[in-house]
Amino acid sequence: MREARFYEKCPDRVVLCRLCRHRCRIVPSGRGICAVRENRDGTLYTHSYGHVVAEHVDPVEKKPLFHFQPGSRSYSIATPGCNFRCLHCQNYSISQCAGELLRHELPELPPERVVERAMAAGCSSISYTYTEPTIFFEYACDIAALAHEQGLKNIFVTNGYITDEALAAIAPYLDGANIDLKGFSEQFYREVVGARLAEVLATIRSYRRLGIWVEITTLLIPGLNDDAAQLQELTSFIVRELGIDTPWHVSRFFPTYRLLDRPPTPVSTLHRAREIGRQAGLRYVYEGNTPGGEGENTRCPACSELIIERYGFAVVSNRLTNGHCPTCRAVIAGVDMGHGAP
Repeated sequence: MREARFYEKCPDRVVLCRLCRHRCRIVPSGRGICAVRENRDGTLYTHSYGHVVAEHVDPVEKKPLFHFQPGSRSYSIATPGCNFRCLHCQNYSISQCAGELLRHELPELPPERVVERAMAAGCSSISYTYTEPTIFFEYACDIAALAHEQGLKNIFVTNGYITDEALAAIAPYLDGANIDLKGFSEQFYREVVGARLAEVLATIRSYRRLGIWVEITTLLIPGLNDDAAQLQELTSFIVRELGIDTPWHVSRFFPTYRLLDRPPTPVSTLHRAREIGRQAGLRYVYEGNTPGGEGENTRCPACSELIIERYGFAVVSNRLTNGHCPTCRAVIAGVDMGHGAP
């Protein structure tokens, strides 16, 4: 265990955690909602530092990030636990069972070794993903600082519930994020996710203010968050607060975990959502979990030329020319968009 960051000591050995927007008040011997931060006699400790539960080399498109070093590889790691309780969590076996997993002997991977492995694998970035990176903040922050020294980018794949003070601390090392905007109603967030929409929106604004590249993902669940009015409000928020160059990924839901009574998302729903996003003014809207569709490709917003063709998470062809459309020379928004391209 290591002493946690971002907490304050209160009377009667109670602590107030200030890492995420739940701001848990934790009594002695208790843990926060994330299940990995424990109050021991008035001091808050993290159980997750260095205890890796998942480690892979992924295409950066799997995050999904389509406008961040396209075609590159990202070294991806996670520790157990999460501060959300999504009924449809696809990684529930590692995110919702933190206590049980931490009782076992998990591999311990020092930050230096993470950076070494990322570089040895030919990765251009390190992604903190699969579970929620906010709750292994201390570990992620130490890795991120070392990674930047070696020229590697850092990416959060996150639910967007970190506090402003914690985000500001890692922002100098954090280059990009895919943030789940899971719906656009407080009822959905309360009943399906176990969080508050207003807090997620505040976090998204903070990422923008700090200059971190952001892409947004929304998993469309039939009958819960896929109605046109909700999607129109969501896309209006992206346009207004983040700008028209912000990529929005709409993904297909499949029944899992505790949400087994909903059918898979019809592909037509993704098409409709994509059109709503484009009508709102978004230049880059993508359809996820539908390999082979046109909605996976990047086209020039100025002349509609096919720029990046994808199949699933694989880049089939990349016609970017130093970050520009090869036909009309329009700039294609993103981070290192000339990476690996002619």
